[in-house]
Parts: sequence; structure tokens; C-alpha cells
Amino acid sequence: MEDRMEQFAAIRRDSRVEGLSIRELATKYRVHRRTVRQALADPVPPPRKTPARSSPKLDPFKAAIDAMLWADTTAPRKQRHTARRILHRLIEEHDAGEELSYSTVRDYVRIRRAQVDVEAGRRVEVFVPQEHPPGAEAEVDFGEVWVVLAGVKTRCHMFVFWLAHSGKAIHRVYPTQGQEAFLEGHIEAFTAIGGIPTRHIRYDNLTSAVASVLHGTTDRRRTENQRWILFRSHFGFDAFYCQPGIAGAHEKGGVEGEVGRFRRNRLSPMPEVDSLAELNERIRGWEAEDDDRRIADRIRTVGEDFATEQPLLAPLPVEPFDPGLVLTPRVDRSSLITVRMVKYSVPVRFIGRKVRVSLRANEVVVFDGRTPIAAHPRIAARTGTSVQLDHYLEVLKIKPGAFPGSSALAAARATGTFTSAHEAFWAAARRVNGDAAGTRELIDVLLLHRSMTEADVVAGIAAALKVGAVSADVVALEARRHAGTGGANSGRHLPAHTVAPEHRVVSLTQRRLADPAAVIAGLPADTRPLPSVGAYDELLAQRASSGSTSPTTSPPNEESHVS
Repeated sequence: MEDRMEQFAAIRRDSRVEGLSIRELATKYRVHRRTVRQALADPVPPPRKTPARSSPKLDPFKAAIDAMLWADTTAPRKQRHTARRILHRLIEEHDAGEELSYSTVRDYVRIRRAQVDVEAGRRVEVFVPQEHPPGAEAEVDFGEVWVVLAGVKTRCHMFVFWLAHSGKAIHRVYPTQGQEAFLEGHIEAFTAIGGIPTRHIRYDNLTSAVASVLHGTTDRRRTENQRWILFRSHFGFDAFYCQPGIAGAHEKGGVEGEVGRFRRNRLSPMPEVDSLAELNERIRGWEAEDDDRRIADRIRTVGEDFATEQPLLAPLPVEPFDPGLVLTPRVDRSSLITVRMVKYSVPVRFIGRKVRVSLRANEVVVFDGRTPIAAHPRIAARTGTSVQLDHYLEVLKIKPGAFPGSSALAAARATGTFTSAHEAFWAAARRVNGDAAGTRELIDVLLLHRSMTEADVVAGIAAALKVGAVSADVVALEARRHAGTGGANSGRHLPAHTVAPEHRVVSLTQRRLADPAAVIAGLPADTRPLPSVGAYDELLAQRASSGSTSPTTSPPNEESHVS
């Protein structure tokens, strides 16, 4: 095209400047006189005509192919003809034999199917641009993601909340896409953006919100889940439900594109984390980085558009909303409750009673009335057990023999809450006081965790072991002293005990039993003279001399015995 454009310009220049005739111009540029006339009439060369290629082998079968494609317009989506199936039917029903190749039929079907869809009104080729006012609309969807969770490849679900104006998106990964994750994701998103869209939020017809779709209506009416209605009423926003299936996919294309973009750019390769809480913390950092990106050909970044949009959002309600599914299981004799086939421990004082459970996306919270009594990370597997050692301390103090083999102790060791400091104290307490009494001392130390921080209790254990005292009272005293002086930040930690001697309540009996060689070590020097019984010997001598002079005289306050 560029070569012809230059040729036309040269012809027009020679005609204008040199005055050459059409015949002379045609001879000079070796073109037909018709081309010279076209150049003189219009500086733009006419487009080249593409010859229509004939397909003599396919022409006799085009009517049959069109009939199959028209039948597909009313057939179920998964039972429509493929190009290969059309070729087989042509061979079987129309004696096509070996005259047609698969590539010939495929190329014709690809073009003709699109034309038939348009003629039947099934495909809209024109997209109307939409304007999204700031703070008015958002879209929500779930996407499947795979995570290496604690070394195990695990399928999880990513909740995505996307603001239509700025493109600001909030992502959270949960082990399930149940209603508890659906509601918790909304709360996380509302908190992160600091408000609520004023017009509506778009959804597909997921069961967490929609109980049933009322087919045959034109106003998108739905029968909503009762808890979802309560949630929307609490936060004060409206829901817009897209058409079911593929027909409504374009109605929330923004969030579906965001699911794919974030999954490709941030979650590939699969992230390796110890917990979903760790992954969601990483995601918060990635979301902050995404504020600097630009969507398509926009002038401003996502963060700049969101800064304009955020003040126009509706405010958050003052009262909190519990997103968990409420259940009321009964505590069994092992102080366990069963929630979705998984067992969780509660304090032993609630055995035989019903408790209220809030089943949330990542945790299980147990209440007695309105008072929380236990909290566990949610186990996504169908079976499993989560026990906490603190829930069994009262009964273990009565039955210390059950402590070493208890499941609660094994779980505490696995999670790291039963530290090496506890192990050392337990071993020293059993060596000094015996198994039963030593275990009870350890349990008294573990009970300190209910009112003191772990760092203070561990520091108290270390200080008690330093002076050879295996007593819960000494641990409590040292832990309070550690907490009162600012803990590890005060500079008075274990090394300080060797620098400045301090007065402590120490049991010398326990110290000798724990380490006989350390009886003198670490104690202040005793400068007092050694005790003597010389003064008592002088009293005996005086008594003997007085008795020899008056044998009938008795010492005061003593009776006389006369034979």
C-alpha cells in the first residue's frame, strides 16, 4: 500500500510539473493507463480486491451444515455440534465420502457459526461502555486457589471484593467458600476500604446469599438466605444479582478479571505458608503495592482513584456483626464439642452443658452466654481434633498421673506452647518432690499463663531454676518481678541475676535435693562464728557443784523424790 501511495504521488507530480500525458506516464512507470487515470483522479490508491475463493467440494454440503448450526441455536450448550461431529454426519448422512477434509469443514464452521448466532439474536457483538460513579458500585466473587499449607498442597478459596470505579480490590483466602467465609470476607473488605458502596454490590447466584432463583421473572427477583438478609440490613447495602449461567458472566466482568489477574501475578507459583493468616498478611502487602498500578489506559493509578472514591462511601455501622454460623453443641465427657465432624476442646467445667459456637471462616469461637470461653483455629478437614492443655488443668491437678500421656500435652508440645522451660521445670520438680507432687507444681505454673504473659512466666521459670527452687510460688514471684520491671526490654533479665545478688525466698531443702554440690554456690558468705556449746557445759558444771553441797535441795520448779 505504501509503494502504491508513493507511485501515485510521483505520477501526480510528473503530470503537474512536466505536463506528461497519460500514455507517457503509463510508459514511464510501466503501469496501465487505467492506473494513471486512478492516480490523477484520487491521491489515495483504491483497495486491492480479494478474490473470492471457491470451494467446489464444500458447496454442495453448505446447506446441510447451515441446518445443523441453526439447530444448535436451540440445543443445550453442551450438546451442540463440533466441526468434527458435523464432518462425521456429512459422511454418514450425505455420502460426503473422502471428498471433504476436516480443516475445510472446520474453517467454514468457525465463520458460519458466528454469523448464524448473530442472525438468531444469540450473540451481541456490540459492547456499550458503562460509567461507574465513585463510591457507588462493587462486585464480589470467589476464585479457587491452591496453597502449600504447612507442607501440604491444599485447595482454598479466594474471596475478592472489587470497587467498580477505582478498581481497588480486597482479596482474602479461606479454607471454604461457605457463608461464614462469604460474610467474613465482606467485613474484611468494608474495614479495609473504610466504607460501604452506596448503590449496590453485584453477585452471581451463590447459595451463601440466594436460596432460590425465581425463573420466569424479568425483575431479577431472588429468595434470599435469611442470615444474608440480616447481614445486608445491618450494613445497609443492596444486592444486584446477575443472570444465571454464562448469560450473566459479563455483568460482573470486572471482578472475574481481577480474580484471574491476582491469581496469575501474585499466587503463581503456589505460595508456601504455615497458615492462611500468614498468607492473608502477605496479601495485604500486595494490595498496597497494587495501588500504584494503572488499569488499561487510565491516567491515574488505582490508589489515586480510590483516594477520590473513599470519602463518598457510606460509613460503617458502630455495632459489630458476628459472621460465624451459630451452633449449640453439647460438651461430652472428654470436654470436647463436635462441630462439622471435628472435635474441639472447652474448659472441663462445662462438661454436660450446651455451649454456643460461632463457626467462622478461619476459627471456631465458643461462648458461654456472651462470654468467650475457647477459641481454636478452624480445621478444614472432615475429621480431626483440636485440644488445648489449659482446658484440662483443673482435672489434671486432681489426677496428675494422667498428665504425661494426655492428648492435650502432646498437642501443646506440637504447637510449641509447652516449651523447653516447662520441660526443665517439670523434670526438676519431679526429681525433688516426686512424680505426683512435681506434676502438681508444674500445673500451678501452667495456671499462671491465664493471668500473665508467656514471656513473663518463662522468665519466672528460668529465674527459679537458676537458684534451684522448683516451686510455683517462686515462679509467680519472679514472673511478677519480670513483668513489673518491663520484661525483656528493661535490661533485667536472667544475666542480671549473676551481676547483682538479690534476696529471694529459697527452699534450702529443695536446693540440697536438687543439687547437693550447689548448697554453698550462689549464697552470700556467712561471716558469723561457728556455733559452740561451751556455755551449756559451764551450766552443767555449776549444777554439779551445787548438788554436792546440798543433796536434798532440788532445782526450782522440780519435785523432790524421797526414797
